[in-house]
Amino acid sequence: MSLNSICTGSSSSDRGSTKSSLILHGVAAAAALVVGAHAYYFYRRSATVFRSRVVGIIPARFASSRFQGKPLVEILGKPMIQRTWERAKLATTLDRVVVATDDEKIAECCRGFGADVIMTAESCRNGAERCSEALQKLEKKYDIVVNIQGDEPLIEPEIIDGIVKALQTTPDAVFSTAVTALKPEDAFDPNRVKCVVDNRGYAIYFSRGLIPFNKFVSGKVNPSFPYNLHLGIQSYDSEFLKIYPDLTPTPLQLEEDLEQLKVLENGYKMKVIKVDHDAHGVDTPEDVAKIESYMREKNLS
Repeated sequence: MSLNSICTGSSSSDRGSTKSSLILHGVAAAAALVVGAHAYYFYRRSATVFRSRVVGIIPARFASSRFQGKPLVEILGKPMIQRTWERAKLATTLDRVVVATDDEKIAECCRGFGADVIMTAESCRNGAERCSEALQKLEKKYDIVVNIQGDEPLIEPEIIDGIVKALQTTPDAVFSTAVTALKPEDAFDPNRVKCVVDNRGYAIYFSRGLIPFNKFVSGKVNPSFPYNLHLGIQSYDSEFLKIYPDLTPTPLQLEEDLEQLKVLENGYKMKVIKVDHDAHGVDTPEDVAKIESYMREKNLS
């Protein structure tokens, strides 16, 4: 045995064992650091909200085949678009709310009650295209655009927040929207758009007709089936919205005159949330009296 071995009280095999142990401890420590850093990285990623910057855009046009000047119609003393804007401002997920219009009368009205206004072209064929143009004119960058229908003056802020969160938590979707239970009296109204959804919450189809069709009751309303009414409000991934106007109009979109179908026909995914909402959209002049009556009944000012 060597002098060094005697002085240290260990053999060469003991020293080899100690050395191996130190190496193993070093590897374990390094692995722990890597795992810790990895875990911290994913913690930081999860702490950051996906698609966090959100703008709400209310597209509004004066010309309408069904109801000209609809955004400016007064509902219990306030322009309908003002009521929509006030409700949208209550949503907690929106960093900003703007009105996008091609009409100076609407713009003047909106500026009068404090809304930011973006002027857009008359050539916009639907609300999505108007939102797309407005998005590109905003000075700040946003990850999500919420298309807030100006003819839903009683839209609930919680629904706006719901569709935003649905898009933030569904990376494979570029679009999100909301549905509620369809009332039997609205089943055959083409202004009340219906929607069918798969078992994972993605949209399958939208139609102005009653869907699905039940052959056993000859296409009439099946009282035991939970039909969905589309609420119209929808949010988009901003990068998708920029290319939306350039997508070629699709056969189903043109047949139904529904902009959502161009999204589906081009293979993109659309997340749908179901909410409990007593829908009061204004599509025709007759709807104004109905919504005013409802507001008086519920003591809504």
